[in-house]
Amino acid sequence: QLQLVESGGGLVEPGGSLKLSCAASGFTLDNYAIGWFRQAPGKGREEISCINYPDRTTKYADSVEGRFTISRDNAKNTVYQQMDSLMAEGTAIYFCSAVWRGLACVRASIDVWGQGTQVTVSS
Repeated sequence: QLQLVESGGGLVEPGGSLKLSCAASGFTLDNYAIGWFRQAPGKGREEISCINYPDRTTKYADSVEGRFTISRDNAKNTVYQQMDSLMAEGTAIYFCSAVWRGLACVRASIDVWGQGTQVTVSS
């Protein structure tokens, strides 16, 4: 069974940082594009970061560019997202995702979704 399990969410004050983790099981991330999406209350699921396949270039949404960093550790079969300078609009459920040999992390092409982890940015 292919699974992605996120962790690291929680409550953080505006301007603070969090690091999310996403561990894969049942498959290896080597042949996948991997990315993070988020869904704020009452809104659609938004792509915020991606590591493409095969060249592993990174891409970020304008809303998080310069503040979020996606990375991967193949030895641990895990992907991370470092989130700095968090703002109130960052309150959302964050999902990691994987696309088999994906050139991009297009929502319609996602093969595996995690269950999500809640991030709340509030003072």
